[in-house]
Amino acid sequence: MGDVVQPITGSNKPFPTPLAPLTADDEAVLRESLKRCSPSAVEAAVQFRKTGNADHLPSVIIGVIERFVEPDLRAKLKTPDDDLRLIEDLGIDSLTMMEIVILVEEVLHTTINNDELRNLRTVGDVKTFIDCKVRGLPMPKPTKFLPIEHIGAVMPIQPPFLFLNEASVSSVAANAKYKITGQEFFLQGHFKDNPVMPASIMLEALGQLAVLYLLEGHVPEPNKVVSSAMIFFTGCEGVRAHRVCRPGDLLSLSVKPKRMKLPLATFEGAVRVGAEKAIIAEEITLTFGYVDAPAQPVVPPAAEPTAAAGTVEPPAEMPTAPQKVAASA
Repeated sequence: MGDVVQPITGSNKPFPTPLAPLTADDEAVLRESLKRCSPSAVEAAVQFRKTGNADHLPSVIIGVIERFVEPDLRAKLKTPDDDLRLIEDLGIDSLTMMEIVILVEEVLHTTINNDELRNLRTVGDVKTFIDCKVRGLPMPKPTKFLPIEHIGAVMPIQPPFLFLNEASVSSVAANAKYKITGQEFFLQGHFKDNPVMPASIMLEALGQLAVLYLLEGHVPEPNKVVSSAMIFFTGCEGVRAHRVCRPGDLLSLSVKPKRMKLPLATFEGAVRVGAEKAIIAEEITLTFGYVDAPAQPVVPPAAEPTAAAGTVEPPAEMPTAPQKVAASA
């Protein structure tokens, strides 16, 4: 499982190599390179090359990706969703990714090695990678991508009350998707002939994502792990509902830790459908505890290979078959 890195915008850390002044000829070449990108991406690239302000980088990256995405998929990039997957959601194959990298190298005057692309799975990965690259910052730990099978294996909550279809967890956040199928048991009575996802259930889904963060993203004390049997909900504040959600809607869930001090963990969370807010929670608080990490099994060293019983190895000086033929000739 790869790891995604979170965007690092607004840093005042200087770039490792000062950008050369952008001459009129350089600007003309830059605009020509980006002529098939959106005007906003072109202007962001020009401003970055003039000022070195990394706040322009996200617009440049989105514009370059959009230029290589099929027209019918470009609308997905209009929503602020860094969880968009390059392959599954945007149809970007390895060859297209190389085209994107070559154009980014040309526009931002940087060099990217093929090995550095292995963990780039989402739009957010690409943004953060480029941001760290041009600033000379170390790459954050990559994000784990967790399929439903893994989620079900580690979570104490199980179907039919598990509302995470897939998830990604990094050291600073967790994101997930849940598709409202219309077959959920509670929709039979909420409401009669008018199925609506209860806001309380969406808050439950955010709480479940916070649990998953504690189990998969939180770094505990040495030789300790978070116990799935010791995580419980304690409170929720600053909750606002903005949108009715119905069968067929794809919920995008996100949580970020705000405070973490044993035995309490407080998160901020949000549920969106596309670019629309559905639920915002300023604080979701859980209580949790540690247990001793299980001992790692000791793997014995591999035994030296021996000849099979009943066989006789030829002496080292025995000539090979070609040598025999040559001698008899």
